[in-house]
Amino acid sequence: MRGVIKGVLAEELKNSLKMQKDYERSLKALPLGCLSRKVIRGRPYYYLVKRIGKKVVYKYKGIITTEEIDRYQNVKKKRAQYRQLLSRVKKQVRYLKGALRGKEAI
Repeated sequence: MRGVIKGVLAEELKNSLKMQKDYERSLKALPLGCLSRKVIRGRPYYYLVKRIGKKVVYKYKGIITTEEIDRYQNVKKKRAQYRQLLSRVKKQVRYLKGALRGKEAI
């Protein structure tokens, strides 16, 4: 019985590692940065904000359409979702590796 449970845990670990790679690949595919709106003298100005190393860089985007604003908001939501899923999978991988490495009977 012990071998069956360990086999199931090993298979789950394999699946979790595959999911982790998929989430990391999906995060890399998303465009970097998020959109920031600043109002200067009553007029809105849009900037793309991203971190390069320790610096935060603002790149002026000019006048943009509402579709582009919505696209950046959707990307921001997707990025947050992928980061949350990636965090859960990493915890699961850590737990499964510990369970498979342990010396106690499972």
